[in-house]
Amino acid sequence: MKNNFINEIISRGFFHQCTNKEELAKITNAGPIKAYIGFDCTAPSLHVGSLLQIMSLRLLQKYGHQPIVLLGGGTTLIGDPSGKDATRKILDQTSIKKNIKSIKKTFTKLLNFKDRKTKPIFVNNSDWLVKINYIDFLRNIGKHFTINKMLSFDSVKLRLDREQSLSYMEFNYMILQAYDFFKLNEKYKCILQIGGSDQWGNIVNGVELIRKISQKDSFGLTTNLITLSSGAKMGKTESGAIWLDKNLLSPYEYWQFWRNTADNDVERFLKYFTDIDSSQIEDIVKSEKNINNLKILLANETTKILHGSKAAEDSENTAKKTFEEKGIGKNLPEVLINKSILNKGLNILDLLCTNKFILSKSEARRAIKSNGIKINDKLVTDDKMLINLNNLQGNAIKVSHGKKKHFVVKIT
Repeated sequence: MKNNFINEIISRGFFHQCTNKEELAKITNAGPIKAYIGFDCTAPSLHVGSLLQIMSLRLLQKYGHQPIVLLGGGTTLIGDPSGKDATRKILDQTSIKKNIKSIKKTFTKLLNFKDRKTKPIFVNNSDWLVKINYIDFLRNIGKHFTINKMLSFDSVKLRLDREQSLSYMEFNYMILQAYDFFKLNEKYKCILQIGGSDQWGNIVNGVELIRKISQKDSFGLTTNLITLSSGAKMGKTESGAIWLDKNLLSPYEYWQFWRNTADNDVERFLKYFTDIDSSQIEDIVKSEKNINNLKILLANETTKILHGSKAAEDSENTAKKTFEEKGIGKNLPEVLINKSILNKGLNILDLLCTNKFILSKSEARRAIKSNGIKINDKLVTDDKMLINLNNLQGNAIKVSHGKKKHFVVKIT
């Protein structure tokens, strides 16, 4: 079948725009290409807000193309202003290197490393950016950019329209990203950059820079920015970011995030974030009358991709035991508390704020007042309640916030 990669990008709803869709379709159909996506390393893990980009890399591999994963050791030192109302926190190089090492481990789970032809190439743009001679860079690269055009891109224009400050450092980010594309085209013959729709201006700059310097054609393709049906951005909840690293978010909590998807988002997310064929998804949605079964399918398939089949199965079993049987599932998040603390008694507010289960004592009080907190499935009505050894059921205490958030206290 012709144009498989482009067709699937479109049929799954990834596609937002492309510099030349028809020509890119011809080229990707004619043979393998190299394409890249860049990820700035501002935290030890990516979160689900980056997952659609990663699924795009998986589709590249599916159709025989080789992805390049650019981990922005150089650009993270600057900070991408796209979609931001304020300057990002500036990280030091030691922190960025740690983040890169951690993030790279996640990609080993999400991408295929077995096929030599499609095995991902990892690059760090600090390899060329930190070596730049400023005067030479202005003469050879900067001359291809006009202030007039740079001011027209959303990453700059929106900040200025809102009268929010934009540093000269951030203003240069788009030039560095364009230079990344040029370097990858030069070294690896990379002809496609993929990014979120907020990256369009930066990507187009790279395409034009390659054309001006090398007289070569290259392409940019952007994916839709994902929002929930509620209008909220994909990637974070009230409890914090939905991390891809199991050390920051357990497989069970990851599974629960997808299980709690709003009804209106389920079909869309099955197409975005699973490997199930998109036409098969449409058939499944039509034939399955119980939306909760579709949510479980979504949770299982997404968790399987990131954490493996066993983690998905264990998470489903834990949820069943926790919600349907009112028990303590073995994969619920655990908090270890010293026995001496429970001997004295631990205030319920302090317990609820442990491990940021609830972010503040005032929020915890409100949850108790609204009948949202349970200990071992029994309602808590007193915010001065002390949790002690008498609350143990076997060797654990189950703590619940509403119907969907739980953790287990165990004694050390």
